[in-house]
Amino acid sequence: MTTSTRPIALTFFMTALLAGCGSGDKPAAGPGGPGAGMPPPEVDVITVTSGNATLTQDLPGRLQAYRTAQVRARVEGVVEKRLFQEGSDVKAGASLFQIDARTYKAAAESAKADLAIARQTVERYVPLLKIKAVSQQEMDLADAKAKQAEAALIRAEEDLENASVPAAISGRIGRTLVTEGALVGKGEATLLATIEQLDPIHVNFTQPGADVLRLKQAVKSGRLRRAETASVEMLLEDGSVYPQAGRIFFSDMSVDPATGAVSLRAEFPNPQRELLPGMFVRLRFPQALADNAIRVPQRAVQANPQGQFVMIVTPDGKAAPLPVKTGGMAGGDFIIAEGLKGGEQVIVNGLQKARPGTPVKAVPLNGAAKTENKTAPPAANGKS
Repeated sequence: MTTSTRPIALTFFMTALLAGCGSGDKPAAGPGGPGAGMPPPEVDVITVTSGNATLTQDLPGRLQAYRTAQVRARVEGVVEKRLFQEGSDVKAGASLFQIDARTYKAAAESAKADLAIARQTVERYVPLLKIKAVSQQEMDLADAKAKQAEAALIRAEEDLENASVPAAISGRIGRTLVTEGALVGKGEATLLATIEQLDPIHVNFTQPGADVLRLKQAVKSGRLRRAETASVEMLLEDGSVYPQAGRIFFSDMSVDPATGAVSLRAEFPNPQRELLPGMFVRLRFPQALADNAIRVPQRAVQANPQGQFVMIVTPDGKAAPLPVKTGGMAGGDFIIAEGLKGGEQVIVNGLQKARPGTPVKAVPLNGAAKTENKTAPPAANGKS
């Protein structure tokens, strides 16, 4: 064999070898091969039913102290001592600051002496008036001076008392705004600190006037019934629900022309002082009662350019979108105004696996009986 024909022969040999290796039986498809069908994905579903529901509304609010008192210097002087710990709870009447009181002690003693002299003069003039040794005018003047001395003593004792600055209310006191050695009260009542009463605590919020009017019209037409309870829930910034319910105790009688909203205020117990003034929260309060309402969890309702929809499991076990319209909230659930009639299996969890038209395995949601619409009357705290 010549040198030029050797590569051609080697090529034919390798081709034949590969053909022999591939001529045997084909291996069986593995579990993940094309021969094995994948099971349909599991999705959590609820079977929707109609029932009574309490329509609620979530509105933003801001916490405010129940009462706030400014601690101010009522007399002029140098601060000698601070008698409280910043951020602690203080009782009404407790001394918070001690102002140098030596001048006021001296003034009070002087006022006592002046009053004693004035009273002695009056006592001496009484018998003299009877024998006309003094005139009635002199007697009246002495009596007036005694009253002036009495008023001066009251003022001096009050200044002496105010040198020990008291707490006007019970509550939590903030940081001090002056230090020992500071001159306060000269020409103005210097602000020394602030006390806030935190239990209970207030929440200020507003409700659009249009919502109030729409609700009144729905109640008047009979589509809804008015919720009699004034109980409200508070949702904290992390999304958790505050464990204690509050109550609405103030509603403005007019709509603010600048915002078009009605001002409201709620009150919540705050025994552990967890809620602090200035925090932003959301209030969930009952608006009305609806009969034969259909509700689904909020996460089950999706939206696209065509509108809102839910994914349901059809009788043949496939996922399919169903257009809906929501008509308000009931706690964390949507009230469905249009699209659902009851009995549909609505997908709540696993929506990312539920492609329209693909087979899915419907699994009842854990606690589905609690999530579905309830026929029992709404609870007294405003939750349905």
